[in-house]
Amino acid sequence: MKLFEKCYDKCIELAQHKYAVWFLTGNSFIESIFWPIPVDIMLAPMCLANPARAYRFAFLATVSSVLGAIVGYYVGYYLYELFLVDWFNSLGWSEAIGTVQKYLQQFGIFFIVIGSFTPVPYKIVAICCGLAAANHNLDIPTWQLEIWMFILVSFLGRGARFYLIAMLLKLGGSRLAQKIRKYIDIIGWLTIAAAILFIGWYAVFRN
Repeated sequence: MKLFEKCYDKCIELAQHKYAVWFLTGNSFIESIFWPIPVDIMLAPMCLANPARAYRFAFLATVSSVLGAIVGYYVGYYLYELFLVDWFNSLGWSEAIGTVQKYLQQFGIFFIVIGSFTPVPYKIVAICCGLAAANHNLDIPTWQLEIWMFILVSFLGRGARFYLIAMLLKLGGSRLAQKIRKYIDIIGWLTIAAAILFIGWYAVFRN
């Protein structure tokens, strides 16, 4: 069944839509605050569909993602403890908040660069940085959590991720797009199998 191939073709079709750039920038912005859909899902097919503009797409994704992260930072700074604790608990994000705070304690603000290449949602990182800046509860230099430093390191981390995606897909071009389409169903089903195995492993060994 060519389920993933059909999805792939649809993504490429949407990536060529005349409003695709607006979808990319809008998704990148809100993904850094609350939205669950990763930027890569829109960025990658757009780069495959139009490799000549890949770096432009990466630039737009980076800028809009960091602008959204600034909002996320101030959400953590001003609103988290007042209004959002219970909501985050209901979403199951409280454990992720604790994990990010642990990594911030270990690596400082430069965890953002590392976090840009991990499955940790960037919105959680942004909100945690604002929360830590408000509470001063981490044993790291206070200047690392100031907004200007957060913006600088966010540009470095998010830019590195998005430009790397753009570079790889631009270099691959149409040949890579054809290869991905050819094997997309195998990749898709293997990914689902790996996710099921991981969930099973985590459920058994988490305790």
